Amino acid sequence: MADTGVVETLLQRIEKVDGGADSLEVAASLGVDHQVIVGAVKSLQALGDVISAELRSSKHWELTEEGTEIAEQGSHEARVFNSIPLEGLPQAELMKLSFGKIGFSKAMSNRWIRVDKSHDGGPRIFRTAESIQDQVREKLLLAKQGDAARLDEKEKNELKKRKLLAEVTVKSYWITKGNSFSATVTKQETELTPEMIASGSWKEKKFKPYNFEAMGVAPDCGHLHPLMKVRTQFRQIFLEMGFSEMPTNNFIESSFWNFDSLFQPQQHPARDQHDTFFLSDPSLAHGFPRDYLERVKKVHSEGGYGSQGYKYDWKMEEAQKNILRTHTTAVSARMLYKLAQQEKFSPVKYFSIDRVFRNETLDATHLAEFHQIEGVVADKDLTLGDLMGVLHQFFTKLGITKLRFKPAYNPYTEPSMEVFSYHEGLKKWVEVGNSGVFRPEMLLPMGLPEDVSVIAWGLSLER
Repeated sequence: MADTGVVETLLQRIEKVDGGADSLEVAASLGVDHQVIVGAVKSLQALGDVISAELRSSKHWELTEEGTEIAEQGSHEARVFNSIPLEGLPQAELMKLSFGKIGFSKAMSNRWIRVDKSHDGGPRIFRTAESIQDQVREKLLLAKQGDAARLDEKEKNELKKRKLLAEVTVKSYWITKGNSFSATVTKQETELTPEMIASGSWKEKKFKPYNFEAMGVAPDCGHLHPLMKVRTQFRQIFLEMGFSEMPTNNFIESSFWNFDSLFQPQQHPARDQHDTFFLSDPSLAHGFPRDYLERVKKVHSEGGYGSQGYKYDWKMEEAQKNILRTHTTAVSARMLYKLAQQEKFSPVKYFSIDRVFRNETLDATHLAEFHQIEGVVADKDLTLGDLMGVLHQFFTKLGITKLRFKPAYNPYTEPSMEVFSYHEGLKKWVEVGNSGVFRPEMLLPMGLPEDVSVIAWGLSLER
């Protein structure tokens, strides 16, 4: 809302005139900025049909800053002429003056001065006219006095070209009385309250018209879930470290890729219905790489590659069972097998962040599904030291610098390490991930070279 005093003064001014008033003239008479009057007009328009305001525009000529200077002190060429005495002036001295360079060329064009280049003391400038008429200043003074209409278009354009005169468009309002005109401002109600309805006072009150064209307040929506923000942060860290994202869009996996390919025995507790969701339709998977499947079966049941295996009767029907994947390491197994099929091995760095499913009892820290974050590096002669170095780099980017490693057991990694970080808030060490070097019993059946090692680590997005 504009200043109430200005609004009431504007209303009183309109009440006194018959035809109306121009906002520019009102601003000038009140000695306030024109935008103050414009604000008052807008405020009155919001109150309904109190006033009528017609937007008008007009053009007039104004002097630029340089043009104002010339109107006061004379044109550059006239000041050059007046600076030259009868005995002349060295050109070098004239050029030291602020108006010398521009005024010299203009005065030469007007033939007011001449240059004697053969003078003993160097080029010297002399007057060639006894007196001059500073027409540029005279024209600018006319424009300054509001008589620019006395100048023809050629003269105005010439002054505009010299950036001494500028054409300005001025917008103003022609203000007249509206149908609901009043010399005083009555505040309109914006809200119908229960008290007004109960007392009936709403009948005497004036309400502000509802603006159906106004845009509503944008609802707070479309925000990223906190887990999605953290997921984006993890993904950015992996990409900064040069990792490529694995395709993880298959929530359903066969037990072969989820367990057997990782050298996890078929009798392992994680493979029963208390820990894993099994599918009933389709219950079995088909189409495994036959040679690879036979090598996996042999290393489980008989051993190989320096291992004695588990010495049990490996069953195809167990490997065929479809499940909701319990970890994204099943995807890592597929990617490493694909890598092994290349003619020439090349080092890789993979990562994935996606959902996994566990048939667990729900509590404050466990759900039936959660997101697993996994990183895998495959290269020749990698060691446990390389794994610890990569983990330090990874967690440092997360802002976690205090790390400890504890030996652990995983069916498909040896050696294995649990990763702990010191929690400043809880004042204790908290497990933040698991890691290890993939076993030869997992990698060699895939066909990877013997000198290739694979280090990996994983953690949960929620837990």
